[in-house]
Amino acid sequence: MWLPRVSSTAVTALLLAQTFLLLFLISRPGPSPRACGEERVHVLVLSSWRSGSSFVGQLFSQHPDVFYLMEPAWHVWTTLSQGSAATLHMAVRDLVRSVFLCDMDVFDAYLPWRRNLSDLFQWAVSRALCSPPACSAFPRGAISSEAVCKPLCARRPFSLAQEACRSYSHVVLKEVRFFNLQVLYPLLSDPALNLRIVHLVRDPRAVLRSREAAAKALARDNGIVLGTNGTWVEADPGLRVVREVCRSQVRITEAATLKPPPFLRGRYRLVRFEDLAREPLAEIRALYAFTGLSLTPQLEAWIHNITHGSGPGALREAFKTSSRNALNVSQAWRRTLPFAKIRRVQELCTGALQLLGYRPVYSEDEQRDLDLDLVLPRSLNSFIWASSTASHPRH
Repeated sequence: MWLPRVSSTAVTALLLAQTFLLLFLISRPGPSPRACGEERVHVLVLSSWRSGSSFVGQLFSQHPDVFYLMEPAWHVWTTLSQGSAATLHMAVRDLVRSVFLCDMDVFDAYLPWRRNLSDLFQWAVSRALCSPPACSAFPRGAISSEAVCKPLCARRPFSLAQEACRSYSHVVLKEVRFFNLQVLYPLLSDPALNLRIVHLVRDPRAVLRSREAAAKALARDNGIVLGTNGTWVEADPGLRVVREVCRSQVRITEAATLKPPPFLRGRYRLVRFEDLAREPLAEIRALYAFTGLSLTPQLEAWIHNITHGSGPGALREAFKTSSRNALNVSQAWRRTLPFAKIRRVQELCTGALQLLGYRPVYSEDEQRDLDLDLVLPRSLNSFIWASSTASHPRH
């Protein structure tokens, strides 16, 4: 049993309960100074690499009311790769704001003068860029496919991204390049934006396992996270990047729960990837309600398909959303990571594990015992987790 091994369980549970209560209070909708009606809703999926954010991004991208882009700030980091995460925060924030407002001229600083839709990072995972008015590969309400979209829409003019963006009620951006919440405060208080933040987190041990599968692709970003002046970092035996990721998740969550600013009320939601894996439809309904969207029968069938596949996914699918068994994906680290690495991650990420509700393991036997639940329940006593099913009206 796990509980007898930890003498501070009661204290941890109390701290978690207090955190969950604060998150619930924050997630309740507050009054908006803007008029209700047809105002566009802006959603930032705030996460880190290998935390299930591509999957969550697709949950929004495939919705017929959403214009979605995956990591537009990739262009900032690749252009200014000698900077650090902290020094690039303002440039990333400014680009995100412009894209939320459908002002695609912001890419002038990062893309060639003659450009097509395919010059945008991961453009083909956006259903909106594969559908009218951007392209006609798929009807506007259909589920899109990256493989079909690429050859049909790659040469479409870049200007159509702006036209498409302006035709949707929701603009959703997924970003992994923010390391604190305070840098987003100007966007949350900006009268031109109607911003909601979905903060997606994942068990740090699972993050490490997934990062190792994609080490080469993450080398440049690792260098920026570690501030190496442009030197790429593929091998990270000291797990320095994972430590920084854990620290940033703690910073963001604490900023949202310890004396949060009034403008954050009703506009921040914490979501654990493991909860999505266990109860996908219930969690997604709550996520859509928070952002003013509804779950259609077509989307419900698609979500069931991609979360009930045959396995954890192949290595070649490291950055793709394909049909997998979501629960197997969330538990894969327990079958593959050496216990020595797990112990090291637990040492480096103690604060994140406690704050976000993940139990440590103390032996390889505990690691391999899949009947031993390492995800603490979302409700402790009468307190409610941030991803409660309370609905939020569109403002």
